[in-house]
Amino acid sequence: MYAAERYRSIVERVVGLGRASVTDLAEDLDVTPETIRRDLSELERQGLVRRVHGGAVPVGRVGYEATVDSRNSVLVEEKNRIAAMALSEIPKEGAVIVDAGTTTGRLLSLIPDDRELTIITDSVSHALALANRSNISTLLLGGRVRGRTLACVDQWALSALTGLYADVAIIGTNGISLERGLTTPDHAEAAVKQAMLKAARRKVILADHSKFNDDHFANFGAISDIDLVITDSNIDEDVASSFVAAGLELVQA
Repeated sequence: MYAAERYRSIVERVVGLGRASVTDLAEDLDVTPETIRRDLSELERQGLVRRVHGGAVPVGRVGYEATVDSRNSVLVEEKNRIAAMALSEIPKEGAVIVDAGTTTGRLLSLIPDDRELTIITDSVSHALALANRSNISTLLLGGRVRGRTLACVDQWALSALTGLYADVAIIGTNGISLERGLTTPDHAEAAVKQAMLKAARRKVILADHSKFNDDHFANFGAISDIDLVITDSNIDEDVASSFVAAGLELVQA
């Protein structure tokens, strides 16, 4: 299949379904996921689709947000590597804020039993996973639970963070760009992420390569607010260099 034929098929699927994942497109068109990623980059450059985490949506759907289940099945290897590297940011003892998300969830599963921690999280699923860990005291922020991310939001969650000061915050993001900083589709979740960053001494962002140069509806922080970003080795070298040149500490897993 020629590139032009692939482009047409990809656009038809994205527009027709409202979203298409890299994995599904690669299987349907019998090409590698890397080919699809390049195609999506070109189609986004032409203004025909908009790249999002794990795939693409029609142009204009800035507020689109995938569910936890759908995000859990994409870029699995990359997320596992990021989580493993992020483990070095977890202290032997102390207080850690951990944001909702699939990569942060993988990180929590790697924490060994010899670390005495207080973990503050907005994620219902994270709190359940930690509930029986005797070495971890888990604090779940209250508030409205968003169905798409299983994260607590609104005033109860924000009030619970008031006055807290943790050793480190491990935060996920839907998008990260030099122009817009850290972004996510939901403004209520953005407010909680912003409060989490303010409540921690060290601020660490976990973001796989698909999140870079991707912007979403609500901003929750600037590049200058971050101490470290951990991504995967599939990030484009030029993209990585541009962020490093802007003063961001970035490591690749």
